[in-house]
Order: sequence, then structure tokens, then C-alpha cells
Amino acid sequence: MRVVILGGGLAGLSTAYYLQKFDWVDSIKVLESEDRIGGLAKSLFYDGYTYDIGPHIIFSKNKEILNELLDFIEVGTNKIKRSNEIYYKGKLIQYPFENDLSKLPKDDLEYCIRAFDSNPYENYIPQNMLQFFLKTFGEGITNVYLRPYNEKIWKFDPSCMNTSMVERIPKPTKDEIRRSASGETIEGYLHQLYFEYPSTRGIGAICEGIYSKLDTDKCEVLLNSRVIKVSKSDTYYKINTDSGKCVEGELVISTMPVHDLVDATEDVPKYVIEAKDDLKYNSILIAFVRTPYDMYGEHYAYTVPDKNIIFHRISKMDFLGESYHRDGEATFMVEITYRDGDVFSNMTDDAIREKIAKGFVDINIAKNANDVEVLNMTRHKYAYVIYDLNHTTNIDVIRKYYRELSICLNGRFGNFEYWNMDKVLEESKKLSERLNEEHISKK
Repeated sequence: MRVVILGGGLAGLSTAYYLQKFDWVDSIKVLESEDRIGGLAKSLFYDGYTYDIGPHIIFSKNKEILNELLDFIEVGTNKIKRSNEIYYKGKLIQYPFENDLSKLPKDDLEYCIRAFDSNPYENYIPQNMLQFFLKTFGEGITNVYLRPYNEKIWKFDPSCMNTSMVERIPKPTKDEIRRSASGETIEGYLHQLYFEYPSTRGIGAICEGIYSKLDTDKCEVLLNSRVIKVSKSDTYYKINTDSGKCVEGELVISTMPVHDLVDATEDVPKYVIEAKDDLKYNSILIAFVRTPYDMYGEHYAYTVPDKNIIFHRISKMDFLGESYHRDGEATFMVEITYRDGDVFSNMTDDAIREKIAKGFVDINIAKNANDVEVLNMTRHKYAYVIYDLNHTTNIDVIRKYYRELSICLNGRFGNFEYWNMDKVLEESKKLSERLNEEHISKK
């Protein structure tokens, strides 16, 4: 059987890797629209520096998948203890916010404790993200941090988002809140307290490692091959690309953004197009920034809920190991989310640079704006899946349609789920095993 995989990011490459061992797979062609593999999980290289499309770290509760992720990395890894901070009213609050409350200004601290201890929403069954925050943390922590930060990163009201992303967040006990408020910093989210990161090459080392393990007699990755048409005959599929290639196969797995897949698929019904158009996502601008000194300290990421500062998070590359550090300076990944047509999407690069520099000064990691050098900026259309209240209904319509076409969907934007790297790998493995079982059952 000839397999065609649309998209050469982590989902596409890992699916090819897991499928190649099966005898019924005669060939695998991976079509990647860009000139490099990796998608959102590739690293960017600029003037001798390496950085990523936002902070990517390697951790997982699934130890089998974690070990497989690490095995793909041929350059070795650094094991690092998380050190993330929340910049709030001139103070650094250790992540997660609710575990370091004593550092808050007195009025905010009292508000958070009082609202947690006496929470009228505690017994509600939350129907959206905002209700989940109120039920789990009370009005204080919600209004002081969770609501403004989530509004900033999602550019969407959390009352209009479902609970898919947050329902696994553990509720702190009253004892933990009391200890946090009294001055004890409590480590939270222990499964990601320590993480791994490639010792060189950035997070892209994962996809590079997977690519190196593909069987070249069976697998071929075609770069600069953007899919523009997907059509089906009785027995096989035809995939046309903008480079003029036409690739045929009996099995198609799409990890390309589902919006682009629907646009490329022949004769899609109107109701599927409408469901696709209603799926919401954020794009991201990544700025790579250098300062001629380090006022940041031994931390990796700052989250910044203040809406007067353009970025929602910055991450220091130097924190990740010696190969990402140069003496006498510090370098950062700066994240700004946006959607097509909003104020940030229409802002000029010069205006963004100016606001980034001002933000660095405002949060006390630069002495003056002239010290903030924006070395590079890149925009990435598909970055964050937004779980709005219509998400499940819309994506179910699209999945059902492609099941009827026998086209498999996989990956963060291929299946339109906000999956981390470990989840992508896990789903790729499950998909390949399911396809193998289906093939065996048809014999």
C-alpha cells in the first residue's frame, strides 16, 4: 500500500516512523510545504544563534513516550529544573501563581485568600473556562491573574472557551493556599518540574532525529510541496502540490492544518466549509531579542499578564544550556499572539520592536530601550488552537466527513487539538497501530 502523509512536522514524521515497520506499507511519501521539516517543532537559526518557535520543553507523564522522544535526539539532552516566574506589579511570583501567593501586594493577597476560602462557585459544574477558574480558585486568583493572562494569550474571552484545556488542572487544597500565603513556596505541576532539552540544535533536534531514522528505501520526504488539491477515485487518492507534483496513494494521513486541508479537498460540502471557517486559532509572532547584559536571573520563562506590555511570555535561551549562551549578553524568545485582522496583525515591525523594547524596560530586564536589540522576527499562522464553545461541534463535523473519505487526521492542527509534543507522538503511535490492526483484520 502506498501511504501519503500531508505535513512534515512532528506528527507527520513520527507517523511515517511508526508506519514504516509494517510489511503492508510499500512506500511512504511525506509532503512538506516549507523548505525544512519540523513545522512548529523546528528550530530557527540566526547569525549563529539557535532558538525555537516559542518555548518547547520535553516532559511527559507517559514515561514510555518520554523515553521515545529522548531516544530520537542524537545530540544528547540537558536535564533542567523549571524556574518560571510571573511578572505581577513589579514582583516575581513563582509559577504556578497559586503556589507563591505571599509575594503578592497585601491587598491582592488578602483578596485571593478570602475569595478562595469563601467561594460561592465551589459547587458549580463549570460550563466554560472562566467558570472553571472561579470554581477551582475563587474570584481573587481568577481576577488578579488567570483571567487577564488568558485573555491576553488567547485574545478571546474565557467565558466563551470550553474547559478542554483546564479541566486537568489540580485544585489546590486550603492547606496549600494557606501555606502559600504564609510564605512557603510550594512546587506545583510536579510532572514538569524537571524537563529535558537538546544539548544543541534546539527542539528541532527531535524531528531531525526522527528523519534520520526513516527507512530511505521506503520513506521519502518532499520539501517545498504545498498541497493544493486532494481528490479521490474509487481505489486511490491524488494529491497535487504547488510545485507541480502529483502524488498517488491508497492511504492518506493529513497532519497539515485542517483549514488548509478543507480548502484543498475536492467537492467539499458547504456544511463542512462552514464548520472549518468557524474553527478558531491564534497566530504567533516570535521575536529573538538580545540584551548586552543579563538582568533576568536564573529563570527560563516570565509570563506577563499586564495588558500594557505587548508580549505575554518571554523565555531565556541561555537557561537551556551552554551551547545557547554567549558571555556578556542574554538572548530571549518573545511571544506575541494575534489573529488576522486584529491590531497586532496590522502593526508594523518597527512598532512591534519599539513596544518590545519598552516592555523589557517596564519589567526590569533592560536598563533602557536602546539596549534591547530585536535580532529577528518571524510570524507563524497556525500556533494555538482555541477551544471556543463551538470547537467540539465544528471539529466533529470535519472529522466525520474525513472518516467517510477514509482520510486520517493527526497532529495539533491536523486534528485541531492543543496537543503538546508527547501527545502528538502518542497519537501518531496509536494511529499507526490502529491502521495495522485494521489491515490485519481485513486479510
